Amino acid sequence: MQQQHRAVAQKLLNLYRQSHVIIGGWDALNPVFVNEGTDDVLEQMHPMPAGRFLAEHIRNLRSGKTPMDSIEPNLIPYGGMMSTEVPTTELTDDDMAELVATLNAFTPDQDGLDKISELNAVKKFGEEWPSGIKSALADNSDMAKKWSTVTTTSRAYELWKIASDITSAPISERAKAEVQAEMPEFETYLPMFGDAGRDLLRRLREFVSM
Repeated sequence: MQQQHRAVAQKLLNLYRQSHVIIGGWDALNPVFVNEGTDDVLEQMHPMPAGRFLAEHIRNLRSGKTPMDSIEPNLIPYGGMMSTEVPTTELTDDDMAELVATLNAFTPDQDGLDKISELNAVKKFGEEWPSGIKSALADNSDMAKKWSTVTTTSRAYELWKIASDITSAPISERAKAEVQAEMPEFETYLPMFGDAGRDLLRRLREFVSM
C-alpha cells in the first residue's frame, strides 16, 4: 500500500511540475490534487523533490485558503519562473455576448469544441486562446467555471488523439520516453472517456513499456 501511495505522490508531482503546459491550468489540476492527495499520499510526497511545496498547496486547497483555480505565488513550481504571461486583446461587447451564449450551451464533446473554435473571441487570441479567454472571464466566476470545462475537454480530446496515434504506429525510443514523462496527463484525462478511455490508457502503457 505504501508503494501505491508513493506512486500517486509521484504522479501528482509530475503534474505539478508540468502545470505551465497543461491546458486548463490550476482549474484542471487542483481538483485532481484534492481528490488524490490523501494524507497517506502527502506523507510519501514530503521527502520527494518539491514534495513539501505541493503538499502545502494541497493543504491550502483543502482548507479553502487557496481558491480551486489558483495557487499561492510562493508555491508555483520552479519559483514561478515557468509561469507564462497572459496575452491581452480587446473583446467587443458582441464578442463577449457570443462567448457567453456559446458557453451556456456548451456540451463537452467534439461538436461543442468546434463551436468554441469558431468564436470571434477565441480566434482573436490565436494559439493562446485558453489563457486569453480565461483572463477575459476573470471577473465572471460562473463563466470562468464553464470555461474551465471547455479547456479540460479540449485537452482530453487532444490527448486522446495523441494516444491513438502513438498506439497505431511505431515510434522512436525518444518519443516513448517523452510519452512516459507525460503519462500523468494521460492518466488524468483519458479516463474522462469512460471504458474506451481506460482501455486506450492501458494500451498506451503497454506500448511505451515494450
